Amino acid sequence: MRLHKIEIKNFRLLTKIQLLLEEQATVIVGRNNSGKTSLTELFRRLLADTTPSFRLEDFSLSAHEDFWTAFCAQQEAKEEDEIRRLLPSIEVKLTIAYEKEASDLGGLGECIIDLDPNCTEAIVQICYQLRDGDIASFFADLPKFESGNLEDSQRMAFFRTIRDRIPKHFLSAVLAVDPIDPTNSKTLDWATLRRVIASGFINAQRGLDDVTNKERDVLGKVLEALLQNAMSDSADEKDRKIAKELEIAVQGIQTGIDTGFNQQLQALLPAFSLFGYPGFADPGLRTETTLDVERLLTNHTKVHYAGVNGINLPEAYNGLGARNLIFILLKLLEFYKGYLTQKTAPGIHLVFIEEPEVHLHPQMQEVFIGQLSQIAAEFSKTIGNGCKWPVQFVVTTHSSHLANKAPFDAMRYFLSSANSSTANLRSTEIKDLRAGLGGSTKENLEFLQKYMTLTRCDLLFADKAVLIEGTSERLLLPKMIEKIEAEQLKAPKLSTQYISVVEVGGAYAHLFFPLLEFLEVPTLVITDLDATRKNANNRYVACKVSEGQRTSNACIKAWFKSPEITPDDLVKKTEADKIVDILRLAYEVPESPGAPCGRSFEEAFILANFALFDMAEPSEDEAGEKAKEEGKADFALKFAIDKTTWTVPRYISEGLRWLAQLKRVPDIQATAQT
Repeated sequence: MRLHKIEIKNFRLLTKIQLLLEEQATVIVGRNNSGKTSLTELFRRLLADTTPSFRLEDFSLSAHEDFWTAFCAQQEAKEEDEIRRLLPSIEVKLTIAYEKEASDLGGLGECIIDLDPNCTEAIVQICYQLRDGDIASFFADLPKFESGNLEDSQRMAFFRTIRDRIPKHFLSAVLAVDPIDPTNSKTLDWATLRRVIASGFINAQRGLDDVTNKERDVLGKVLEALLQNAMSDSADEKDRKIAKELEIAVQGIQTGIDTGFNQQLQALLPAFSLFGYPGFADPGLRTETTLDVERLLTNHTKVHYAGVNGINLPEAYNGLGARNLIFILLKLLEFYKGYLTQKTAPGIHLVFIEEPEVHLHPQMQEVFIGQLSQIAAEFSKTIGNGCKWPVQFVVTTHSSHLANKAPFDAMRYFLSSANSSTANLRSTEIKDLRAGLGGSTKENLEFLQKYMTLTRCDLLFADKAVLIEGTSERLLLPKMIEKIEAEQLKAPKLSTQYISVVEVGGAYAHLFFPLLEFLEVPTLVITDLDATRKNANNRYVACKVSEGQRTSNACIKAWFKSPEITPDDLVKKTEADKIVDILRLAYEVPESPGAPCGRSFEEAFILANFALFDMAEPSEDEAGEKAKEEGKADFALKFAIDKTTWTVPRYISEGLRWLAQLKRVPDIQATAQT
C-alpha cells in the first residue's frame, strides 16, 4: 500500500491544495515562503504528536474572515448548522491505495468501510473543528459589533479573544471516509492512524555545530535511539543479543562500583550522632551509584572518528558536510530499525527530509538524491533479512543540483501567490510536473531536464529569469543591470531580486516557454535578430539587417508564429507585440528612428557606443566588421572590467526595465505564514 494523495485545507499557506506522492521519493521545490515548511509541520503534528492541536495562527489567513462571518451569523440568531458551516476548520484528507490481493492490510483494515469489491482506495480524514454544542460558548460575551463599521481596534479585540478560545473549544478528530459514498464515515482513534502510517522527520536545522560552538553530539543521540530499538522485545534477534551483552558488560562494571567506589563514597557521609540532637536516631544513610546502558549512552557516550596513535577525533572535528550525510544515513537506519520493532508493522512509513543539501557539495547532493530510492532496498537486503520497508520519502530542497537530478515526474513545485484583492493574503498552489507542461512533447520535456541537469539551472527557485544567447550577454548582464539602476534610483531593482540567468541560445529559448509559463516565472528572453538572405545557391546566409529577408532565429519565429517573418517587420514591432503575459522578447532594434540596426549583440553594442570604437557615426557595415574582429569572451571582459563607461543597447535596456517593474508577488510581510 502507499499514500497516494494528500488534500489540505486552511493550514497556513496551504489554503486548498492537492499533492500526489510518488511511490518512493517525491521532491518538493519552490521559492522561500512557498509552503514547504507548512507541509512538514502539519504532518509532524498529525503523526508525531500524541493529540494534534492548533492555534489561530495555524489557520490560513484567508480563513480568518470566516470566523467573523460565522460570528455575524450567530448574532443574527441563524441556525447552528448554518453557523457551523461558516466556521473554518483545518482539514487533511489522505487517500491510501492498496492491492485487492493483499493478504494482510494491518491497521488499514479498520479504515476500509466501502462495500465495493473493486475499490482499492481508503480515505482517512482529519479535521480540527469546533466541538459539538460549543457555538454559544465560543462566541459568548463578545461585543456586538456592527458588521459594516468594524474598526481596526474592534477587529483586533475580536481575534485576540477567539485566539485564546480556539484551543479550548476546537478538537481534532480522525475519520474513515467511504471513497464511494462520502456521507458514510466512521470515527477512528489516533492510534489506528499511526498503525497505518508511521512517520520520520529529519529537520533542516540539525544542530551540526562547528567545533567553535558547544558540541551537541548529534550522532551520539542517534546511537542512543538505535540501542532503544535493539532493546525492544520485537527487535531482531541479533540486535537483542547485542543489547543483552551490553547489559552484561555494564553489570560487571556495576559490581566494581558497589565494592569499591561506593565504599569510599560512604566515608564522606557524616554520622548524625555527632550533631548531638536528642531523640534523633542515625538514619544510616548509604550511597548507591547505579549504571544502566541507556544512561551511559545519554550522558557519557560520544561518537568519535578513528584517528592515529590511539587518539580518536571528536564528532565536531569532521567536516559539516560529512557529518550531515552520516547523520541522515543514521537517522534513516534508525527509522528502519524502529519500523522492524513495531509489533504491528505500519503499511506506510512517511519520511520527511528537509534540505538534505545542507553543507553538501554539489556532487554529493546529486549522489544523495540518486541513491535515496535505493536505500530502502539496501536496508531490506543487508539488515532486515528481506523485510520490505514501505517507505515514501518527501524531500524539500532549495538546491538546483538536487532538484535537477530528480526526475521531472517526481517534482512538485510549490508556488506562493497573493490574493487578487488583498496582497497580504497569500496561499500556495502546487504544480505537478508529472501532469506535463501545457502541451509540451515528451522530447521537449526530456530536453529540458537534460539541459537543466547539465547547466545546474536554478529556474525552479527564481523570482524572475533572463534567457540569453551566449557568453557576451552573460558576462555583461550584471554591469548592464547596474547601469540601468543607477539611472533610475527609485525604480524597482533587479539586483535585489533572485534572478536566474539561463544561457540557451536562439535555437532553444522557445523550448523553455511552456516551463516558464508553468512555473509562472516572469522572464525576459534576450536573443539575436539573426538576419539572413538568399545567396546565388538559393540558400539563406547571414547578412546585415538592412538586406535581410528572413531571420534564422528559431525563438523569434516561434514567438511570432511566422517562419518567414522579415527583419524589417521585426524592427517595426511594438513593445506590446513582444509581451505575452509574463514573458517578453528582446532582440536588436535601432538606437533611434532611422538609425542602423545590428544583427547580433556585439553589433548592437558597437552601434550604441560607436564613439568608443573610433567611428564617426553609427555604421551598419563598420559595426559588422568590428564585431568580427572581437572575440566574444574578450569583447565582454573588456567592457565588463576595463572600459566600463558605455551605454546599454536600447533593446536590452527596454527589456530589463520591463522585467524590473513587473511584480512577481507582493513583498512578503513579517506576518506571512510559511
